[in-house]
Amino acid sequence: MGPELLGFAAAGICAYAVDLGLFIWLRGPVGLDPLTAKALSFVAGCTVAYAGNALGTYRRREGAGVARASRLRQYGIFFAVNIAGALVQLLCIAVSHYGLGLTSQRADTISGAGVGMALATVLRFWGTRTLVFRTAGREASWTG
Repeated sequence: MGPELLGFAAAGICAYAVDLGLFIWLRGPVGLDPLTAKALSFVAGCTVAYAGNALGTYRRREGAGVARASRLRQYGIFFAVNIAGALVQLLCIAVSHYGLGLTSQRADTISGAGVGMALATVLRFWGTRTLVFRTAGREASWTG
C-alpha cells in the first residue's frame, strides 16, 4: 500500500497546485467572481487528480485500461468522491465557525484546510481505491 499512498499523494499535490494556481489566476488577472473561479479550478484540479491516478497510481489495476464510456463513468464517480471530500471540508468549517463560535480567519483555515483536508483526504483515498479503481474480484464496500 506504500507505493499506492505515494502515488495518490503525488497526484493530489499536482491537483492541488493546479486548483490553487488556476483559482488565483481566475480571481486576479481574469477577474472572475470567487464562486465561479473556485468551481472552474475545482473541476480542473479533479481532472488532474483523476488523470494522475488513472495513468499513474492505479494504471496496473485490472479495469484501469477501460473503454472510453467506462472512463467517463469512472471520472463521474471520481468527481462525486471529490465533491464528498469538499463537503467534508465545508462541514468542518461550518461546525467550527457556526457551531463552536470560532470565527477568526485562522480558525477557519485550521478547520477547513487542516482538519477538514485531513478527513477529506482519507475519504478521497478510500473512495478512489474502493469505488473508482477497484481490483478484480473485489466489490465496492465500506471497508475497501
